[in-house]
Amino acid sequence: MDNKILVAFDDSENAMRAVEYITKIFTTDNKITLFNIAQDTAALCDMNSPALTPYFKSQQSSFCTLENKKKSLVDSALQKARKKLIAAGFEEKNISIKAETKKKGVARDIVKEAQSGYNTIVLGRRGQSGIKDFILGSVSHKVFQLVKDISVLVVN
Repeated sequence: MDNKILVAFDDSENAMRAVEYITKIFTTDNKITLFNIAQDTAALCDMNSPALTPYFKSQQSSFCTLENKKKSLVDSALQKARKKLIAAGFEEKNISIKAETKKKGVARDIVKEAQSGYNTIVLGRRGQSGIKDFILGSVSHKVFQLVKDISVLVVN
């Protein structure tokens, strides 16, 4: 049976820890997708509207530079994770990288992707405090609440 694993991935240490966990617990014949949801902030870099506040206009270039740097960091982390999986014996053809712009919300977008044929979702735990988690919720908690008929593994 083909087991397809969706790894919710960003450039955090927690996401990389989730990948390391996969290399230790899953067999190398599994199909792995490293899945990144990016905030839709890139559109702000292309805006040239008089409605933008003068402060934002004056800082737009700096903002866009930071957004490009963040994308570069995420891309680099995705490639590092891919190499880590390959080094652990996963076949290159069974590892894919998928990046999408946030549509409904990070957790909902992860669940929607998972419903397209995955057996397992793996996420790194953010590590928020209990009270902050209770008030705001976390992506892993929201995924766990939203998903049906798909296993969810939250790596600490």
